[in-house]
Amino acid sequence: MNILLSLGIIFISGLVVNKLISKFKLPEVTGDLIVGVLIGQELLDLVHSTILSSTGLISNVVLGFVAFQIGRNFSLKEFRKLGKPILWISVFEASGAWLLVTFVFFIVLKKPLYISLLYGAISSATAPAATMMVIRQYKAKGYFTKVLLGVVAIDDAWCLIIFAISFAVSKSLYLHSSTNVILVLGKSILEIIGALILGVFLGYIFSLFSKYFKRHSNMEIYTLSFVLLAVGIADMLHLSLLLTSMALGIAVVNLQSTSSTFFEVLEDIESPLYLLFFVLAGANLKLSSLRHIGIIGSTYFIVRIIGKVAGATLGGYLGKVPKRIRNNIGLGLLPQAGVALGVALVAKSNFPEIGNSIFTTIVATTVIYELMGPIFTKFGLLRSGEIQ
Repeated sequence: MNILLSLGIIFISGLVVNKLISKFKLPEVTGDLIVGVLIGQELLDLVHSTILSSTGLISNVVLGFVAFQIGRNFSLKEFRKLGKPILWISVFEASGAWLLVTFVFFIVLKKPLYISLLYGAISSATAPAATMMVIRQYKAKGYFTKVLLGVVAIDDAWCLIIFAISFAVSKSLYLHSSTNVILVLGKSILEIIGALILGVFLGYIFSLFSKYFKRHSNMEIYTLSFVLLAVGIADMLHLSLLLTSMALGIAVVNLQSTSSTFFEVLEDIESPLYLLFFVLAGANLKLSSLRHIGIIGSTYFIVRIIGKVAGATLGGYLGKVPKRIRNNIGLGLLPQAGVALGVALVAKSNFPEIGNSIFTTIVATTVIYELMGPIFTKFGLLRSGEIQ
């Protein structure tokens, strides 16, 4: 089995399985993960070892793309349109899951703080695609639908910020357990500020010279170059590549008048990269580890739901959102996919001793969330009265 043959198998099998599962209205990420598990080394062994060993590089590139696109949602014009209710709900549902999962893992399960923070940060992510799929399928319309779409649009941005903070603190605690907490937090804050400054600086340079690239192919290469520069420089300086890429996207969308075109040109490149990323995520799953995640996996699954729903309800109350909306909005925020898997891979590669356990838990719960999430979303839409 050579590398090119292995890549061909990955893409064609992913494409075929996604075509099949679309008949059952299931999200593509589920199909990609299933393909990865089937053709991974523990079953059919069709993924070349060189490709598997490149998972870290591929995930960094894909996460750079994801974070750059998430930055697009931080347009100042769009923020004014979204209004305070959506900001209140999105901040509280993301931080609600983060704080509650961290608290339960640290206090109840007696896990070290750095492990608890990682689980908590990953739990804040939501999968917009699954929620949007249900809304389109049932042609839902109304204020509840508008608020829900606004919340899922910016949720992953909060996740990246939360993960950057948690990751920096966890890394410092992991490497220097005896270090003063103030010094750990100070170092973490400096890393976050550095990533944001780097991203904004690259975004400014991007906007300065983008007018010289008008052809579609040139715009594609130009945008790709800056995303890779952001990821590469951040990695070299030991800064958060997620925050750097997101800051790049934020700067581009606010400084560049025709920014939407530069985001759209990447879509042709993204599809095969996303497929490869999710298939490799499945292929990296060690099936033997699944039987060891019982208590941790079930706790994470249940507590994340409670944190999301309670946080969204509280945010809706503080944002003066009608009761009909705030009591049901959390049900549409349960799917978990791309960003959660991506940051779980980051945790796996940076925390050798516990990273595999975290990654296995997130992959397993992602499949369940992606299967059950759309059902909860439909239920929320029904209770809100926006589908029949």
